[in-house]
Amino acid sequence: MGNRADDEGTDVTIYRKALTDTVHADTSTGAPEQLLALLDRLGFERQTLATAGPVYIWHEAPGHLDEAAKKQLATHAVPWLHKAGYMVHITDDVWDSAAYTDAATAMRNQNVPAPPPAVAAARTTERPPGTRRR
Repeated sequence: MGNRADDEGTDVTIYRKALTDTVHADTSTGAPEQLLALLDRLGFERQTLATAGPVYIWHEAPGHLDEAAKKQLATHAVPWLHKAGYMVHITDDVWDSAAYTDAATAMRNQNVPAPPPAVAAARTTERPPGTRRR
């Protein structure tokens, strides 16, 4: 199992998994809990896979979101991650310029990262119960 953040030399690499609509946020091997918790707060869902060797950890945009909301979530995370001091690579296929501008504006106006409005609304109304640019 590869780790794109390690391959890219970044703290976080955000991309769409090939042949799927899943948006991943891979963190470098041994990423600190504070980075993982920040991705949680930004609306990504933490995933883990325990093996006989290492435990793999990555984040995904919630599967119930539509494509536009996934792109918004992914791009919205970038300025918050930068503010926290992390190097981020986000691929063009999940980049949304308007979401970045909105997130940067929100970041200047508040200290606590929040998911973008479309994602926050989707959580309450649609969710089932229970940088570097190229």
